[in-house]
Amino acid sequence: MSIVIASFDESDQAAIDAAFQVAAAAQAVDLPDFPELSRQQFEGGIRHPMPGKTHLTALATLDDVPVGYLNLYLSHVENVDNAGVDLVVHPAHRRRGVGRALYQHAVRVLREHGRKRIIAASVGPLPEGPERPAVGARFAAALGAQPALGEVRRRLVVDRLDHAALGALLADARERATGYRTITWQAETPEAYVADVGYLDSRLVLDSPTGDLVIEPDHVDADRVRGIERALAARGRAPYHCGVVHEESGRLVAWTMIIVLPSIPRHADQQITIVDPEHRGRRLGLLAKIENLRYVLAHEPELREIDTWNAADNRHMIAINEQLGFRPVDAWTNWQLDL
Repeated sequence: MSIVIASFDESDQAAIDAAFQVAAAAQAVDLPDFPELSRQQFEGGIRHPMPGKTHLTALATLDDVPVGYLNLYLSHVENVDNAGVDLVVHPAHRRRGVGRALYQHAVRVLREHGRKRIIAASVGPLPEGPERPAVGARFAAALGAQPALGEVRRRLVVDRLDHAALGALLADARERATGYRTITWQAETPEAYVADVGYLDSRLVLDSPTGDLVIEPDHVDADRVRGIERALAARGRAPYHCGVVHEESGRLVAWTMIIVLPSIPRHADQQITIVDPEHRGRRLGLLAKIENLRYVLAHEPELREIDTWNAADNRHMIAINEQLGFRPVDAWTNWQLDL
């Protein structure tokens, strides 16, 4: 038995195909309620990194059979001591040293790039939720990683939406938001609001719970917003946005986004929702989320479920999401390991 770890890049289609098969098999076992992993989704993430970031990938083979996959995420603007890590072992080949070999390869590569810290996530069950394998958490703990931030994934099932309750929430939010108006858009942000979207995006780490993670906020300017939009388009993602404009200043002061992958039209991810601190207390986050939910449903008739992740102690955003009908599914742990 011989485990071989080989780096590959976006030009190596055979390695990408093999890594995709590993990732798809693992997701089917570890996250059976996720839609089947699409090739567009997987390859897009490798070929089109977000601006200011690069991916370093590797494939593990066991006696020439692909059995594991590694993706290292390196930022070159902020968090230059950190690396995000996806380490995936095919379910049929676990507990044979593949994960350990991939980890050792990752450590060598990251030290060569001057990185000092690994951040990675694993999924686990909630007390009343479906079963989830504990392999990720056991592996992280065995390496000496520390749990740094707990999150919960919640899912909104579109067919169970209470539209009357949603309408009442929206009416109340609109009443509280005197002096504000909403705008919606797909893909490219209107030029008048690009800088405001960058400012709000930059606040995410500042305003959301980060637990014990050693992480710096991103500094997102207008050029970076456009770069993110280009990367999403290249990955085949369809983003739907809603922003709230402060009429007196003309600034966009709240913003939320839902992303659909057209190859999986029944599923979407609720991404960022953030409000400028100077404009909080007026239910602008709730207003934007409901308006955007209606917007995406009007344009995506096949959409049936929307997932979102929140820090377990982000009580404000959790309360908003549960008002909309999001319900807990499973628990996620962000692990941190100093190299």
